[in-house]
Amino acid sequence: MRTGSMRVAEISLPAIRHNVARVRELTGGAVIVVVKADGYGHGAVISAEAALAGGASMVATADLEEALALRDAGIEAPILCWLHGVHADFGQAVAADIEIGVSHMRQLEALADAAERSGRTASMQFKIDTGLSRNGAAPEEWEALFERAAALQRAGAVRVRGIFSHLANAGDEYDRAQAARFDEAVEMLRSAGVEPEMIHLAASAATFSSPHLHYNTVRVGVVAYGLSPFADKTSAQLGLVPAMTLRSEVVALRGVPAGTGVSYGFNHVCETATTLALVPMGYADGMPRALNGAGAWVTVAGEHRPIVGRIGMDQFIVDVGPVGGRIDLGESVVLFGDPERGHPPVEIWAGLMRTINYEIVAGIGPRVLRVPSEEPLAGAA
Repeated sequence: MRTGSMRVAEISLPAIRHNVARVRELTGGAVIVVVKADGYGHGAVISAEAALAGGASMVATADLEEALALRDAGIEAPILCWLHGVHADFGQAVAADIEIGVSHMRQLEALADAAERSGRTASMQFKIDTGLSRNGAAPEEWEALFERAAALQRAGAVRVRGIFSHLANAGDEYDRAQAARFDEAVEMLRSAGVEPEMIHLAASAATFSSPHLHYNTVRVGVVAYGLSPFADKTSAQLGLVPAMTLRSEVVALRGVPAGTGVSYGFNHVCETATTLALVPMGYADGMPRALNGAGAWVTVAGEHRPIVGRIGMDQFIVDVGPVGGRIDLGESVVLFGDPERGHPPVEIWAGLMRTINYEIVAGIGPRVLRVPSEEPLAGAA
């Protein structure tokens, strides 16, 4: 039984639905929403349900365990997963009607064997490498792989439902070169006698920057959660709404004189008399310790107040200054959220940490309770 969570990530269902609808409006085709890594930290089940309600055709995970967890939670929509260990149990995938991304012949044969043992047809998509040099079938494998899949499809062992690749996001010239290789693969698959239902190359960035790469399906992750994949464009500029509001609360207040040292090492010393608020979140919850002294701030009682002193495993300190006289224990503290509501954007943390917003939200720890919210979007009537 929960006794009241001090750490909450409010996940806006209207925001996720809005963001998926925005992608559908932009592309006019099918949308696959990626909910790997616990829905980029937002909660995989919460995110999947909201994405599907927003018009997603299917959801996707990296690995089979994530996909099976969605099935166990009652997600009945199509699920694609594409990163497999050598001991992956494709029998479970076939039984649960999980669509497998196949990257090489050994995976294809393992999937066909699992289908034969179960007496069912396995659903699959081809994951090919067009230049990222990561997961996916290499060009020299395509012909044999496609011909074998076509034979297995004729025999009823597999159903090849799609083909996809992943862009390196190294610039338009490289994107177009990858698209040309991708087109070759699609035509080769068709020549083998397989007509893919879903053809997807664009992920979040290309969905917004490169309409010529949309094909008939796009596969998005971070934009479904309302975050921009670009360093020079905000969520609002893309018509997106951040879905996560990371909250905690004030659990202690302490008035201190000038010269007071704060937290481990006293690397922060109060220049004037002030009020310090203790907030029970720390680096175990995904709040980077290196934010200490970097200029990060939170919202308390509608005002921006600085984080001071070293961040601990379970807690950090805010100099609430003049706000201290009008707040009490339990006052809400917003670490990041929708800037349209006056909250700090997650990109502040990402910028200070010289990383990307993806890493920050995906790193929010398991002690943080994910709570779905139906609160209307900012500015909604």
